[in-house]
Amino acid sequence: MFRRSFALLLALALVTMAFTNSRYQVTDSTFCGIRNTSFKEEERITYTVYYTVIGLYINAGTAVFTTKLERLNGKPVYHVVGTGVTHPSYDWVYRVRDRYESYIDTNTMQPLRFVRNVDEGGYKIYQHYDFNKTTNIATTTKGEYSVPACVQDVMSSIYYARNIDFSRYKAGDKIPFTMFLDYENFNLFIRYQGKETIKTRYGTFRTIKFNPLLVKGTIFEGGEGMTVWVTDDANHIPVRIESPIVVGKVKVDMMGYSNLRYPLSSFVRLR
Repeated sequence: MFRRSFALLLALALVTMAFTNSRYQVTDSTFCGIRNTSFKEEERITYTVYYTVIGLYINAGTAVFTTKLERLNGKPVYHVVGTGVTHPSYDWVYRVRDRYESYIDTNTMQPLRFVRNVDEGGYKIYQHYDFNKTTNIATTTKGEYSVPACVQDVMSSIYYARNIDFSRYKAGDKIPFTMFLDYENFNLFIRYQGKETIKTRYGTFRTIKFNPLLVKGTIFEGGEGMTVWVTDDANHIPVRIESPIVVGKVKVDMMGYSNLRYPLSSFVRLR
C-alpha cells in the first residue's frame, strides 16, 4: 500500500525521486554539505496533473508547493509544504487529499522534522518524524530508528535535488542520496540525461532532464520510465514530469509561480 500511495505522491506532489528495492551504495559524500542556492522563503509553485490517453488531456488534480522561513527548537528552518488534491470530477476515480511538510535546517539543508498526512482513496496515513542530527536517530510515531547522517525525507529531497550542481555530471551519470520514509532507509539515485528544450502546457523552457528509478508494482511501470525536466537556470524548478502507467500516461506541468529567488531565465515563450 505504501508504494502505491508514494507513486501517487510522485504524480500529484512532484516528488522528483523514487526508490528501488535494490540497495545502491552512496559514494558522493559532498552532498552532506550541500547549500541552498536555488530558492527563498515565500516561494509558491503550482502544478496541474493530467492523465493522457490517445492524445487527450484529462485534468485530474493540482499540487502546490510553498516555502516559509520559521524557527524550530531555536533553529532557523525552511518550512516547506506540498499539497496534492484531485478535482471533484475525478474523485470518483481516486480521491486524493495529501499534505506533506518538512522543516529543513537553513544551514545544512538537512530535515529536522517531517509530517505526512494523506487520504488516498479512503486510505489514511499520519506520520511524524523528528530527526536528531547529533545521534542520527529518527523519532517517529512508531518508535526510534537509526538513520544515515545525511538522510532526506520526501519533501526535503525535492529541495535538495534543486540544489544539485548538474554541471558536474555528464549524460548517463547516476546521482545518489538517501531517504528515510515509511520507517526505512532507502539509497536512491537519479540518472542525469543532459539538457533539452521542451514545450509544456504553460510554455517553452530550456531544461535539465533526468530519470528517477521507480519501483515496479505501483501504478507506474518499474524502471526508469519516468522523466523529470527542471529549469536550466538557478531556480531548478520542475516544469514537467511524465510517466507511463498501465493505460496512458501521467503528465504534471508547472502552471504558476511566485517569489522565485532568481528570474526565470530558462523560460522561452508562452504556449
